[in-house]
Amino acid sequence: MSGEVPVTVQAIYDEVLRRNRGETEFHQAVREVLDSLAVVLDRHREYTEMKTVQRICEPERQIIFRVPWQDDRGEVHINRGFRVEFNSALGPYKGGLRFHPSVNLGIVKFLGFEQIFKNALTGMPIGGGKGGSDFDPKGRSDAEIMRFCQSFMTELYRHLGEYTDVPAGDIGVGTREIGYLFGQYKRITNRYESGVLTGKGLTWGGAQVRKEATGYGVVFFVSEMLKVRGETLAGKDVVVSGSGNVAIYAVEKVHQLGGRAIACSDSSGYIVDEKGLDLDVLKQVKEVERTRISEYAERVPGARFVEGGCIWDVPCQVALPCATQNELDGDAAATLVRNGCIAVAEGANMPTTPEGVKVFQEAGVSFGPGKAANAGGVATSALEMQQNASRDRWTFEHSEARLEEIMRDIHHSCHTTAEEYGRPGDLVLGANVAGFLRVAEAVHAHGLI
Repeated sequence: MSGEVPVTVQAIYDEVLRRNRGETEFHQAVREVLDSLAVVLDRHREYTEMKTVQRICEPERQIIFRVPWQDDRGEVHINRGFRVEFNSALGPYKGGLRFHPSVNLGIVKFLGFEQIFKNALTGMPIGGGKGGSDFDPKGRSDAEIMRFCQSFMTELYRHLGEYTDVPAGDIGVGTREIGYLFGQYKRITNRYESGVLTGKGLTWGGAQVRKEATGYGVVFFVSEMLKVRGETLAGKDVVVSGSGNVAIYAVEKVHQLGGRAIACSDSSGYIVDEKGLDLDVLKQVKEVERTRISEYAERVPGARFVEGGCIWDVPCQVALPCATQNELDGDAAATLVRNGCIAVAEGANMPTTPEGVKVFQEAGVSFGPGKAANAGGVATSALEMQQNASRDRWTFEHSEARLEEIMRDIHHSCHTTAEEYGRPGDLVLGANVAGFLRVAEAVHAHGLI
């Protein structure tokens, strides 16, 4: 760990390294939280005595299982499934399922650990968990994806329940996959338990705004960050990495609030459209046709596609990293600062490296960490659970208003906590400490379990 680190915190981190070898993303996520907790442990000695931090760093349950399935040609494949039920102090485990070749136990643990604090910040009664598989849905037929999802759920179902563990979607898992997973759960259990999965289709228990929630939420959050600076999004150039669900709806909300999103990306490169991205074309290319972002540049006059490269080279006042972990490093952060960026909010999970965060903070750039800024998705999932439990269905307008209120409250909590603990403006510390305190209080209330 960098800098002067109290012995207690360093000892906790050393133990995490020893017990979780080779899980670099998990180590990074834990370190980022521990860097903020020294001030808490100084004020609350009971957390040291009861080893509260160590208990939160250790998952309550880690499930790894085999997922056999057969493709359309009859070839048998074996994938690995994961579900890390990290912490249930505040409610049932809640967190997405990710289907991507990069998925391994360390990735799932990093995501699940982040989810504990993210979920706590929402103020909703949900704990933290995460899961997924190294299965790659790209290029697979609907029938192949259905067979995989059915095999995956055939093992996972026994660990789920609306009062136990409630997965949602993530990378590679959208409404289609949630539908196949829910169908298999219903078939095995003989229960129409709507609240066991979120991200469902609107006609069978899904919530309005769920698709838009993470993207909308990060923009609501960055708007609050700008408000503290006496600024708004109006007239500002915004760069959004990624072009999936989060990025597309971040672009949409930026435009609705008067900003101008001028660039987005995928794994092949990035596009720049100085007059503002054409949302209809972007949705057609990425949501309907599911093709490369380069197609946008071929259809929109004046837009250009840059193969490979770094999207953070595009000058902007606001940057929203919405793609994947560790996509924005120290060099990219320095480029954004030189080009006049004043605010960064993370739409993905841990997309900024520790070096990048340091650059932003030292330069006075407002920085919103993912566990706060991208909490809109899980907050709306919790709202979906509420509607399922009451057999209710809310309007888009009501759901969006609730989302905006939650994101405003999250920012307020992070902002005031940072001030209370002597680091005004440090939303990383504010998010970590505010989330930790909510979880820690519940952990102590439940006894040594």
